[in-house]
Amino acid sequence: MSGGTCDVIVVGGGVIGLTTAVVLAESGRRVGLWTRDPVARTTSAVAGALIWPYRIEPARQVGPWLELSLERYERLAADAERTGVRIVPGLMAHTRIEGLGSWASRVRGLREARPGELPEGVGQGLRAEVPLIDMPVYLRYLKARLRAAGGTVERRSVTGFGEPAAVAPAVVDCTGLGARELVPDVSVHPVRGQVVVVENPGVEEWFVGALPGAHEMTYVMPQPYGVLLGGTATEGSWDLGPDQEEADAIVALCARVVPALAGARVLEHRVGLRPARPRVRLEAVPLPGGGRLVHNYGHGGAGVTVAWGCAEEAARLAVG
Repeated sequence: MSGGTCDVIVVGGGVIGLTTAVVLAESGRRVGLWTRDPVARTTSAVAGALIWPYRIEPARQVGPWLELSLERYERLAADAERTGVRIVPGLMAHTRIEGLGSWASRVRGLREARPGELPEGVGQGLRAEVPLIDMPVYLRYLKARLRAAGGTVERRSVTGFGEPAAVAPAVVDCTGLGARELVPDVSVHPVRGQVVVVENPGVEEWFVGALPGAHEMTYVMPQPYGVLLGGTATEGSWDLGPDQEEADAIVALCARVVPALAGARVLEHRVGLRPARPRVRLEAVPLPGGGRLVHNYGHGGAGVTVAWGCAEEAARLAVG
């Protein structure tokens, strides 16, 4: 689509941009998605993708976004092979139900863990069954769903929002870290996350929690391709290269939760940069010439978790 044949151009091909484009296209809008990187090489592709809020504000808005997203992911889990979305049980350590907000009422099987269900060194936690997503599969699914609804995907970098505004009357900015230069918005900054993928020695449940003596959150997430082990959260780092010392520390911490992981064969190292901001920016602003620009970025470590709720709100702002 070009030359004024689009209703909306979505800029950014990660999970936020793809989901927003799907919502718009399935509502009957003519949508073009412009992405600088191939969808499979966006930050979203390396996400742990457990549906739970992490490093995202403001809490008052996160709750409704999460509730809607949770409902959508539960539906998608009915066709797990095609969508990559599964409902998986696990333990969220050092978390209490009363601190979660109203969205917790939607979480399957949410309860306090019994003492015998807690790993050594963890004194309290919650049991829950939540969506856990195989992101490469899921991103392919979203891309196919967008095209099935008549949307297009184009590899294209932009230097300003005037470029997509010349093609469509509404533009949605889902550029994540790219917003730092493109908007520009210097409050957007990277939080580097490193994970290790190992062969699965029989892990069937996920674990997330801060272990004694650890500086970062430790997580164990069984995926169809192996077990994803994490992680790190290095503020302000743009380094996309894996660090072997960090990787060894990640495996050692995860083996404290699941001892069998200590000898698991390493399959892959992954690094992603979370697009952090003091709070999500989700608002519409006018463009020169009468167009409308909707910002939808700054989701930190919870872009997948709130993607559908934010997409619905961004779509309403884009066409309203």
